Amino acid sequence: MAFSELLDRVGSLGRFQVLQTVALVVPIMWLTTHNMLENFSAAVPSHRCWVPLLDNSTAQASAPGALGPEALLVVSIPLGPDHEPHQCRRFRHPQWQLLDPNTTATNWSEAATEPCVDGWVYDHSTFTSTIVAEWDLVCDSQALKPMAQSIFLAGILVGAAVCGQTSDRFGRKLVLTWSYLQLAVWGTATAFAPTFPVYCVLRFLAAFAIAGVMMNTSTLLVEWTSAQARALAMTFNALGFSFGQILLAAVAYGVRDWTLLQLAVSVPFFLCFVYSWWLAESARWLLVTGRLERGLQELQRVAAINGKRAVGDTLTPEVLLSAMQEELSVKQVPASLGTLFCTPGLGLRTCVSIPCWFAFGFTFFGLALDLQALGSNIFLLLVLFGAFDIPAKISALLLLSRLGRRPMQAASLVLAGLCILANTLVPLEMGSLRAALALLGLCGVGAAFICITIYTGELFPTVLRMTAVGLGQMSARAGGILGPLVRLLGVHSPSLPLLMYGAVPVLSGLAALLLPETQNLPLPDTIQDVQNQAVKKATHGTRERSVLKSTQF
Repeated sequence: MAFSELLDRVGSLGRFQVLQTVALVVPIMWLTTHNMLENFSAAVPSHRCWVPLLDNSTAQASAPGALGPEALLVVSIPLGPDHEPHQCRRFRHPQWQLLDPNTTATNWSEAATEPCVDGWVYDHSTFTSTIVAEWDLVCDSQALKPMAQSIFLAGILVGAAVCGQTSDRFGRKLVLTWSYLQLAVWGTATAFAPTFPVYCVLRFLAAFAIAGVMMNTSTLLVEWTSAQARALAMTFNALGFSFGQILLAAVAYGVRDWTLLQLAVSVPFFLCFVYSWWLAESARWLLVTGRLERGLQELQRVAAINGKRAVGDTLTPEVLLSAMQEELSVKQVPASLGTLFCTPGLGLRTCVSIPCWFAFGFTFFGLALDLQALGSNIFLLLVLFGAFDIPAKISALLLLSRLGRRPMQAASLVLAGLCILANTLVPLEMGSLRAALALLGLCGVGAAFICITIYTGELFPTVLRMTAVGLGQMSARAGGILGPLVRLLGVHSPSLPLLMYGAVPVLSGLAALLLPETQNLPLPDTIQDVQNQAVKKATHGTRERSVLKSTQF
């Protein structure tokens, strides 16, 4: 536990922490644009089949009389289930009899129509270009869009699995810097993808890098701040996601072409890669893994930035050895998933935190990646989501300091689930109320995210922290992969997806009550620290019961 004392000496909440937080949170804002990007780059515009009478000037000139586009549309395209022109079928031959006022346009047979064999015509009034229009991801190919989203989230899942253990072995800063470069390269390359399969591969690679950025950003913030300021630092990290949503809505409103939009959200990461070399490696990780010389250099550098150069000069390898004697004397356990599940004191924490991460990913991505289902103005919806998410996360920060981690984690998940479950009782005609309840549910999930990121960092020791965070990110992305697919259950019952989106966070929130409270406790550095905390809690509980019994007597 001695590192917290060393951090207090060089400054645990000074100029360095402020500069580092800004340098780490700004990329998070741009990273969020990648997570939510396909609400715009893969938006589904209104479309219909290409037909000669409307889209071939020669055929249109041969039409009898001076018929306008509306009349030609009636005889060329049948009406769909929503009584609008069908998006996936056309008449084999013009149905001139439909121009008779006494003929109903709904009486047409399937045999008289055919699929859009000559392609589609898209409405470009909102977006000049999307991947849906470029590669015709509609009608029989409409399942390819959610597949692309699932591939992207699978990339984050794989990245979380790899980057967690890699960061515990090679360091937080190295993996973060490499992830910035990879995201810049693969994100930029995506804009020039010639085919849909290539697009999916490049999005997968970009998502792999996104996992490295998210995990190492949160870990560096946690490991360079004191216990009192930890929640504040992680709240700024979470607010980066909220402001990122508003940023994406603004950028997408001004850039309506998907290739230019892809470039706009990818190129800034080249700048992040350049300045990331200034960032400090986690001195906590360096010392715990026995890299004393580098750890000393980082501590002295932080002391100088915080205006405590004299204190930094008093630090020597001998001082660090003396201060970290307990941590360095404990045999370090290799970072592995088996250690998280099988080690006494860690197994329960791992098994309960996984469903909390899963519930966040499952509910958030299930709802947030289909904003078109909530309303027609997706720009406004995303701005409102980001705007409501900001006070929700600030409130979560204040309540985390007052109520503690465990009750806030449980309450945020349960309340988010209840808002979504309430939507199953609202009629489909009340679209505004349904959108409001969905946004409240998403804000609750956002508050749950800030809780679980802080909580996970405090539940697990330094030697296994990134592995635990990686496992949590994997669980969140597994939920994210399944979330959009659950929408397919709506063909059986419109309320079935909402029932699942609501039930999962409620059950996970109740399970979170089994976790120990970590408020104001120093970060554990070793597995022995975690076990010591459990022993102290049990001893403290026994003493309290003894006092109560004596008082009663």
